[in-house]
Amino acid sequence: MSAVEGILEHKLGSLTLPLAVVLPGGSRIGPADAAVTVRLKELGPLAHIASGQVGKVGQDYVDGRLDIDGSMRDLMDIGAELMGADPTRPPAVPPPLAWVRELALVLRSRKRHRPETDAEQIQFHYDVSDDFYKLWLDPLRLYSCAYYASSEMTLAQAQEAKLDHICRKLMLQPGERFLDIGAGWGGLLMWAAEHYGVRGHGITLSRNQHAHVSRLIDERGLAGRVSVQLLDYRDLPESEPFDKIASVGMFEHVGRAQLPRYFDKIHRLLKPGGLLMNHGITAGGTQNDRLGAGLGDFIERNIFPGGELLHVSHVLRVMSEAALEPVDVESLRPHYARTLWAWSDALEARLDEAAKVTRPEVVRAYRLYLAGSAMCFERGWLSLHQMLGARRTGSVTDGPMRGAQSVFPFNRSYMYAPRRQGNP
Repeated sequence: MSAVEGILEHKLGSLTLPLAVVLPGGSRIGPADAAVTVRLKELGPLAHIASGQVGKVGQDYVDGRLDIDGSMRDLMDIGAELMGADPTRPPAVPPPLAWVRELALVLRSRKRHRPETDAEQIQFHYDVSDDFYKLWLDPLRLYSCAYYASSEMTLAQAQEAKLDHICRKLMLQPGERFLDIGAGWGGLLMWAAEHYGVRGHGITLSRNQHAHVSRLIDERGLAGRVSVQLLDYRDLPESEPFDKIASVGMFEHVGRAQLPRYFDKIHRLLKPGGLLMNHGITAGGTQNDRLGAGLGDFIERNIFPGGELLHVSHVLRVMSEAALEPVDVESLRPHYARTLWAWSDALEARLDEAAKVTRPEVVRAYRLYLAGSAMCFERGWLSLHQMLGARRTGSVTDGPMRGAQSVFPFNRSYMYAPRRQGNP
């Protein structure tokens, strides 16, 4: 037995759930009745398993160097134990060199988030295959955190509840101009128009999503009330500001270096007194821009090239510096864990169909990505925040109470009040 095999055998013996590793020659490390069995086609991945580099193990699986038998839930529990360390903690940097690390992050972010690069990165992820996403998303194809207002909700019900939660927080009113930045497959745009009577405009960098939303607008007779553009947010004209703006699952693609420009742009696009809903994934740690143990590298290569993690405190600071006042912040972290497990279970149930509509390596990557992300949200390594911001009018007499300076009433009761009958 090699030194690596000896280390692995010792490590496997300490796991709560049993894991077995079958070597290329057929010899087995671990029990015969293991919850999860990893079957190696070559010896290279052995060191990755022994060292707890689970992101590299995931890459080995995507690249076909190993196979995995067992449930995704058991695999994720074992993966979390194999890491043996908090993946939100970045490598230690001596205090005198901390500014060097920060500068390096900004320079890398600036290079990765030019307009042409962002378009390529978005299309890499969202234009994989509409038929593939359709297999495991809800009927509205909402690819963001659902809102389980009650524990009995199905995924589809929780996604509709999320749409309503956002529309209520934004206090959408008939006739208002509403902008959806990163409109996806159009779920929020359609919901806001059909249930709240807004005049909606969406933008996306995904060609597939743009084509899908354009079809929906025609099929539902919403031309003239709803529009969509294949457009970068930086190129939106500012001649006619919007009453309300939503950005759902988009700002993760903006990048640390471009975040001030992003919020400055939104400030100019929003009418004084208007509201912004900024909904997206945030870092579980205050210092890390990606997850350790190779997880961040796996996501960068296979799922979200150019994605960057920022702690909610950093996002709120930059939002505030752009003169957008944070008026309400809500964490939906466990809601996203449940959403991701629902997606994971749906994909696992339709693997044969998935293999027919996209490449094998894509199916393998998404199996790990969905289940792994669910694990990360459950354990607090990733989070999800809805950040409601207001552009103040500058007059203390504006708004529902003195000093409000926006339509926000500075209480949450309106978010949960029953919608009146007869509303659009």
